[in-house]
Amino acid sequence: MSCEQTEILLIEDNPSDIALTLHAFKKANIANTIHVARDGVEAFEMLFGDSGATPIPLPKIILLDLKLPRVDGHAVLKRVKEDPKTQRIPVVVLTSSAEERDVMMTYENGANSYIIKPVDFEQFTESVRDIGRYWLEINHTG
Repeated sequence: MSCEQTEILLIEDNPSDIALTLHAFKKANIANTIHVARDGVEAFEMLFGDSGATPIPLPKIILLDLKLPRVDGHAVLKRVKEDPKTQRIPVVVLTSSAEERDVMMTYENGANSYIIKPVDFEQFTESVRDIGRYWLEINHTG
């Protein structure tokens, strides 16, 4: 079964985590267009055309790290969920933070899922497969 090309936005500042995520997507046979923003400002430029940038096509799902430079993930999530243009896009928080405060805050701000990044690659690949299944469910019911 092949899926139509769909935009995914990965908002992550750690080059190793970016490479790991892209590799995990490839291993999980998720062949979508993946845009990478390395901080919250880049995410705003890609989503909303801030600073005069040309926005990307609206993604079907956003994968968001919380610990970002310039503008953190909480602020990105809040803006995404407050803007009528982007508020329906599912946001999956992919973070190393297991702090209860972060978990609560993300759900209060409208996150759809909170995944703590495992250190083990196989576990991480399984998490990415779960995201792929989640995306398929959203895509086929919406």
